[in-house]
Amino acid sequence: MSESLFQSFQLHDLSLKNRIVLAPMTRSRAGKERLANSLMAEYYCQRSSAGLLISEATTISEEANGWIETPGIYTDEMTEAWKLVTTAVHAKGTPMFAQLWHMGRSSHSSFHGGKPSVAPSAIAINEPYIHTPEGKQPHEVPRALETAEISRVVDDYRRAAERAKKAGFDGVEIHGANGYLIDEFLQSKTNHRTDQYGGSVQNRYRFLREVVEAILTVWPARRVGVRLSPNGVFNDMGSPDYREQFLFVAEQLNRYGLAYLHVMDGLAFGFHQHGEPMTLSDFRKVFHGPLMGNCGYTQETAEAAIASDQADLIAFGRPFISNPDLVERFRNRLPLAEPAPVSDWYSPTGPKGYTDYPAHA
Repeated sequence: MSESLFQSFQLHDLSLKNRIVLAPMTRSRAGKERLANSLMAEYYCQRSSAGLLISEATTISEEANGWIETPGIYTDEMTEAWKLVTTAVHAKGTPMFAQLWHMGRSSHSSFHGGKPSVAPSAIAINEPYIHTPEGKQPHEVPRALETAEISRVVDDYRRAAERAKKAGFDGVEIHGANGYLIDEFLQSKTNHRTDQYGGSVQNRYRFLREVVEAILTVWPARRVGVRLSPNGVFNDMGSPDYREQFLFVAEQLNRYGLAYLHVMDGLAFGFHQHGEPMTLSDFRKVFHGPLMGNCGYTQETAEAAIASDQADLIAFGRPFISNPDLVERFRNRLPLAEPAPVSDWYSPTGPKGYTDYPAHA
């Protein structure tokens, strides 16, 4: 029986008690003011036996919003509110990173007082609808960012990183996955620009590069992670040159000495391309820092990935929803609780389906 998941890991200057990571998961419990709160602190503390916690996706600006009742980190009040969570988690002896998020075209004008969402190019998501404060709405064509205003968005990331430090986080993860703004810049399907931010794989990487380098003025590289979804089709993504693009991105990110590269390499839940999937071994060849796998891992496949040196860390999402004591269940080979109903994942209903899952008796 492999014990690889339960080995400690030195994440640069952070000592992790095991290789299990709480994946960032949107849960929509921050209220209409988008403020972290005591219920969220309880939720993260319940799962603090993981070696590392990554916060749910947290918006960097009003413009970045596009999901109901998710937290932000772009005002003084939001920054102060997150201290409740980080202080509670640190009391459990667990480090926590903030995931920085801009939703790009996967938002809707009703989140922005009628102003259109922004994206690299004016290309709408080809899916039926989006959940908005006014109910289900059809997806809209976003406004393409002007070249001159991209630096403003980059600076929004930098300011959010500053606020994450003030809020007591131990680092930040740049959300470059799942069809949100950074992923939209990276992929040829959604980036049809003809300026220096579009065209070649190098140009499509430029926006992420500028975000990384802006955040590195705030945090040391060893406290900055990046998340990618090379196989993902969520939010109408998936480009024919995805292998070339994501290998180039990983090779470039390798230069910085980042905390980790978080790759959604798993093929669970149907959100993956029909072509040959990219694997952790593909990324291991070009990224030599800590590598985190994610998406549909079981205890057995996670242990195999770490034992074979394909990954250093494995992030678990859905199993952690209904199993707050997932680490203990894995360690003692206990059965997992029934998966939470999807209706509870994003429902702003307080504790139900959020903090009311018991530990194993």
